[in-house]
Amino acid sequence: MKVWVDKTKCTGCAHCHDVCPVAVFEMKDRTANDVNSDVAPPEQQWNGKINPEVYAKWKDVQDGHRHFADKYENGSGGLSVAVNGEACILCQACLIECEGECITIVDDTGSEYHSIYK
Repeated sequence: MKVWVDKTKCTGCAHCHDVCPVAVFEMKDRTANDVNSDVAPPEQQWNGKINPEVYAKWKDVQDGHRHFADKYENGSGGLSVAVNGEACILCQACLIECEGECITIVDDTGSEYHSIYK
């Protein structure tokens, strides 16, 4: 299984991290050296710029999360990184909960699955 996060769309909500039963995701500070350590294609790696459409959608939402924060502080903020994609069991919990719609999973047959926020 290959799993990655489009860092330009990640709000840092930490939902993927919280619901994954096999610990595929780690939350990282946006300035961490290993923030691009998953298999995301180059155009989906963190380069310091948030997708403007995702930012506009979530910038004023008051739901208890620190959206777009630089740091991860045991709740939300920072960026999600799929550090353990090979452990994915394709339960799709992350795909349902990802508010940034930024997760891609490719199974062993090459089928792609993309997050669509509920």
